[in-house]
Amino acid sequence: MCGIVGYIGTQVASEILLSGLEKLEYRGYDSAGIALIWEGQTQTIRAKGKLNNLREKLMGVDIPARVGIGHTRWATHGKPEEYNAHPHMDTAMRVAVVQNGIIENYRELRETLKAKGHQFRSDTDTEVIPHLIAEYLKSVDGSGGSPFLEAVRQAVNELEGAFAIAVVCADYPDELIVARQQAPLVLGFGQGEFFCASDTPALIPHTRAVLPLENGELARLTPLGAEVYSFGGERVQKYPRTLNWNPVLVEKQGFRHFMLKEIYEQPGVVRTCLEAYLNPDWEANQESPIKLGLPEHFYQDLEQVQILACGTSWHASLVGKYLLEQLAEVPTMVQYASEFRYAPPPITANTLTIGVTQSGETADTLAALAMEQQRRSGKTSQYQARLLGITNRPESSLAQMVAQIIDTHAGIEIGVAATKTFVAQLMAFYFLALDLAYRRQTLPLERIAEIIAGLRQLPAEVELILESQERYIEELAHEFNETQDFIFLGRGINFPIALEGALKLKEISYIHAEGYPAGEMKHGPIALLDAKVPVVAIAMPGSLYEKVLSNAQEAKARDARLIGVTPKDVPQATEIFDDLLPVPKMEELLSPILTVIPLQLLAYHIAARRGLDVDQPRNLAKSVTVE
Repeated sequence: MCGIVGYIGTQVASEILLSGLEKLEYRGYDSAGIALIWEGQTQTIRAKGKLNNLREKLMGVDIPARVGIGHTRWATHGKPEEYNAHPHMDTAMRVAVVQNGIIENYRELRETLKAKGHQFRSDTDTEVIPHLIAEYLKSVDGSGGSPFLEAVRQAVNELEGAFAIAVVCADYPDELIVARQQAPLVLGFGQGEFFCASDTPALIPHTRAVLPLENGELARLTPLGAEVYSFGGERVQKYPRTLNWNPVLVEKQGFRHFMLKEIYEQPGVVRTCLEAYLNPDWEANQESPIKLGLPEHFYQDLEQVQILACGTSWHASLVGKYLLEQLAEVPTMVQYASEFRYAPPPITANTLTIGVTQSGETADTLAALAMEQQRRSGKTSQYQARLLGITNRPESSLAQMVAQIIDTHAGIEIGVAATKTFVAQLMAFYFLALDLAYRRQTLPLERIAEIIAGLRQLPAEVELILESQERYIEELAHEFNETQDFIFLGRGINFPIALEGALKLKEISYIHAEGYPAGEMKHGPIALLDAKVPVVAIAMPGSLYEKVLSNAQEAKARDARLIGVTPKDVPQATEIFDDLLPVPKMEELLSPILTVIPLQLLAYHIAARRGLDVDQPRNLAKSVTVE
């Protein structure tokens, strides 16, 4: 989950590396460091904590190097101390390496290298890499090519695990070597300069021409060009593509935090999804109302859907399960990808497997999909894998792995706590469920048209919540400075929203929060309630409205402060709830897009009121690219 950057070219490398790390700090911020090649030496500067500490260390340091690598760390092996910060170096302090990932066989390699006289200075798994490369440099034969490249190639073939690395060496000042195995790495192409990074936001201020490396590939970057090879040493012909992202997308644009900016971008995200996937002439042309572009065989004889996801994507998938079952009448199960890998259910026929990951790089989700593909290979046609991805990053590893994706079109999300990408994933599930419902003829055309009309209203309704409620929610947040526990309740399609509201509060405010199906409160969790535990209940008019109000009454009878996410002009609501987070009246089926907005704002303002780093909460990273 760490962020790595590299640069070689004609500009001063240090500032390019720092600016790139700023764009990647959402991937980890326990420590940071850079390594520069200058005057025959490898110069490293590292600092514990956030990137500002490294920047302060670099003030007054004049190293006009034209090649270097940088790293911002999410700690796995070893505490977040400076001696564990990347880059790591070999004993002679010539080779420097930054890594994102985990080297699973580092203990064995470390002991072997120690026996050969290598001295280790950290507790990390990464440190074995520069020592291993240095060992190969003693004897490697470049065979007319680059000895440095060959030493790195031989070293990576000894590594087990998931990793992306960037390497520099004082003895090869005009080369930057990178390698990828099960962890994201993308190259950037400029004019006489080249870049590498864990993610494209670090590159777009400098170039739009990018080339994602695939698993088992390494590249040699020099001021003259980029060469890509397989781990076996064969030259690979690849061509960059052009990104259409605007650098402005990764700026705060006047908002205090990226998270608040991204909450306010949600009406635009919903509009973009509607424009991308709704077929305006479907009724006249007797076509599906949804244009996902999925092949017919994905739907043919479909008997079951299984969804693999983690975190916020898992919550979106629970809403997806409700929609697929209630609209398209397809039995659907949602699995934690991390659990699916080690206890997969029996293989079932005619099953669509959906991987949901914002970044398209979530290690558990990718591994679960790969396992599902492998265990179905060689089976008869009805048991063959049908893999679909839902992601915000069409250039990601997920998109390379599965046959089809639904691009959620949310744009770059910098805040670690997902907001607009969650809403975009919900929209993807609405479209998929409606497309299936149309093809399976499980809904009348009039009902499909009614749902689509409701979807078209959502952007304006979200804007109304933001315009009318943020100031009130900001004031309400002041009253929870000392609160230590929250309970969130929901039923039916809004139970996953209760889970998501609790997760958002936990992630950024560090308040203990739990989400429950409202009907389950009396089966144990009600014991937690007293006057110090606020309860947030999502109560939208519909089949479960009275039930939720009844469950809320049970909480109020235990002296809990009751906060309602509900339309304000419903008489029962104003009588029952102590505080209202009102949303417009909306059909229960479509309400999750609305009910999640005040919960996002509540979590944000409670955390901001406490003076916490909303965009970079402790212990978290945006993309979980390690197991």
